[in-house]
Amino acid sequence: MKESYIKEKIENSIPETSVEITGDGVHFEAVIVSKSFEGLSTLERHKIVYSALGEDMDERIHALSMKTFTPIEHNKGE
Repeated sequence: MKESYIKEKIENSIPETSVEITGDGVHFEAVIVSKSFEGLSTLERHKIVYSALGEDMDERIHALSMKTFTPIEHNKGE
């Protein structure tokens, strides 16, 4: 599993989203910034990402650690 595949899958599934991802082919860490996350809890945001990845989460990705932000939250952290 390549980072680029995960990045593209998330960005293509969730509108107005950008993803930064690192990993070793099995375990991955992602920073995901999306307008779609506005007004949602962390759990709801993660469910959206898991849904975007679908069966890959069960079959090909063994661990995905993610931080999810709205654009405003992400800009405050920089």
